[in-house]
Amino acid sequence: MKITVLGAGAWGTALARNLATQKHEVTLWDFFPETVQLIRQTGRNERYLPGIELPPNLQAEADATKAIAGAELVVVASVSKGFRNVTKVLGAFEGIAVSVTKGIECESDMVMSDILRENAPRARIVAMSGPTLAMEVAKGIPTAIVVASPDVGAAQTVQTLFHGPAFRVYTSPDILGVELGGALKNVIAISAGVSDGLGFGDNSKAALVTRSLAEMRRLGVARGAQAETFMGLSGLGDLMVTCFSKLSRNRGLGERLGRGEKVAAIVSSTVAVAEGYPTARSAYELARKLKIVTPVIDEVYAALYEGKDPRQALKDLTARVSKTED
Repeated sequence: MKITVLGAGAWGTALARNLATQKHEVTLWDFFPETVQLIRQTGRNERYLPGIELPPNLQAEADATKAIAGAELVVVASVSKGFRNVTKVLGAFEGIAVSVTKGIECESDMVMSDILRENAPRARIVAMSGPTLAMEVAKGIPTAIVVASPDVGAAQTVQTLFHGPAFRVYTSPDILGVELGGALKNVIAISAGVSDGLGFGDNSKAALVTRSLAEMRRLGVARGAQAETFMGLSGLGDLMVTCFSKLSRNRGLGERLGRGEKVAAIVSSTVAVAEGYPTARSAYELARKLKIVTPVIDEVYAALYEGKDPRQALKDLTARVSKTED
């Protein structure tokens, strides 16, 4: 199959490599011409996946129109902030469009599949999410993920294309729940990183992550998702790996914040985007609109956008009035 991946960050490159090793005709597009040129010259994407060789049948392209010409399936792996602009090129696309971006658009409260439906009205829309660190996927370390769509046939097609010896793919009809789980867990991972940065222990992080899962579920259900989705790969699974892995960009941002670094300095010094940073604002505002209690999200938002001291933020969480576990 002829497949195009839009976005040559770590995740987009890892997925393009995965597909190319299965002998598909894969084109990897990126906004930055220098990234495309580097891939063409070296057969690697050293900026995001250092040391990982890319298959010779993976082509890099800087022109988005050329990249999607003739494609039967397009994977969108851009950052959430640029997702709407990147997908404008898909107005006439009639194949399957797969979002692998985890975020919520702040201005509209839309998840990425909602934006795809607007910008690619002729496409069959699928979302893919789960506990998937790009470097581990690129190295062929066993991984499981979920593809979601109300279009069962489209989800099954994507499942077949991506499924491999070290990449197990499940399907789900709850595209909203899968996307919200993937987006919200990034915010929670920042709080887990703050806990690490402050030197708190495993008890603290386990309690934080567990209570955050309940928070994610409440917000997701209020938005229209299915509660059980948050106990699956795109919810609990992704939450675990993002909160505990040293490879997690969002956990790393939180750890640096907990050690006393300023938000602006952390964000400006990071090569890859930590999606939890913009999503914290989106999630906070969504919770206000839906009138959902989200104490962890609220404290992450306060630390990132209101200058609240991270130590005080975590103290305020533990000082909340006791309640029955939900």
